[in-house]
Amino acid sequence: METTEKKRGKGKRFIIIGIILGTAAIIGGIYYAKSLGFETTDNAQLDADIIPVRTSVSGYVEEIRFKDHQMVKKGDTLLIINDDEFQARVLQSEAALENAKANLVAVKNNAETGDLNADAAFLSSETTSQNIDVAKAKLTKVKEDYQRIKNMFTSKAATKAEMDAVEAELAVAEAQFKAAKNQYQASSAQSKGVKSQATGQKSLIALAEALVKQREAELILAKTQCAYTVIKAPCDGIVSKRSVDQGQFVTVGSPVCTAIDNSSLWVTANFKETQIENIQIGKTVEVKIDAFPEMKLKGVVDSYIGATGAKFSLLPPDNSTGNFVKIVQRVPVKIRLVGLTAEQKTLLIPGLSAFVSVKI
Repeated sequence: METTEKKRGKGKRFIIIGIILGTAAIIGGIYYAKSLGFETTDNAQLDADIIPVRTSVSGYVEEIRFKDHQMVKKGDTLLIINDDEFQARVLQSEAALENAKANLVAVKNNAETGDLNADAAFLSSETTSQNIDVAKAKLTKVKEDYQRIKNMFTSKAATKAEMDAVEAELAVAEAQFKAAKNQYQASSAQSKGVKSQATGQKSLIALAEALVKQREAELILAKTQCAYTVIKAPCDGIVSKRSVDQGQFVTVGSPVCTAIDNSSLWVTANFKETQIENIQIGKTVEVKIDAFPEMKLKGVVDSYIGATGAKFSLLPPDNSTGNFVKIVQRVPVKIRLVGLTAEQKTLLIPGLSAFVSVKI
């Protein structure tokens, strides 16, 4: 009787073991069948743009308008630096620009006046040139008169007084002719000098215009530096790691805080090199976050990083050495998350571990 009961007990155990093994085989088969259409990895984490916010000018911190771990919108004012000195520079640059513009107007007026003087000097030179012709014609006539009177005086047909008069007239004509030539030379030289001066005045216009452009650039720079006294959020997201206090003197490049852009999240998944053959850009991805196991996220394969993770390490491996051991490499793949809600963007933070399944 006991033997029969023992046999029955053993039979039940075998049946239970068979049911367990069968169930495990069915479940395993289901998971295996599903895995045939996916490439998965748990070597993945959330990523986002993390932007260090720094000062662009030096000065005293006048006001701080954010707290650590505060949600901000792009363009929100985070910090204000005292701008008294920068406002003064703007006013100084504006005054310098007005002065440069007034100087340009004066230089243009001088150049115009120089042109008029050059024209007047040229006309004066032309007039003296005509005086030479007049003096020459008069000298020619006087010489003819002198020769005629001289011949008459030799033949005693003219008096001594007539001879003296014509000699004096000849001397005057020669002196006038010489004076006309000298006057022309002086007038011509003066005309050239005035023309050269006018040319010089015109060249000063380009210099004055360049000075105006320089002053305009200085004004733009002064206004830009003044605008840098107000530091704004570079993106939508969270600001953390505040490193300044009110009243503190900061220099150019001093850290203010760090901005985490949660408006554009992605997952960096490190697949084995044996998995990437079927992972193509544009494939759909299912993402699970370890911190929120009930949250189902969708994504798209965006791109490959460009090299294996080992190549980005501080000391990348050199397989040319004699101690080579083959290790399966990991290839980082960027997965862009799509359809995120505002609540999900608030909850999800860079660095969280993730599990991804790429549908192949």
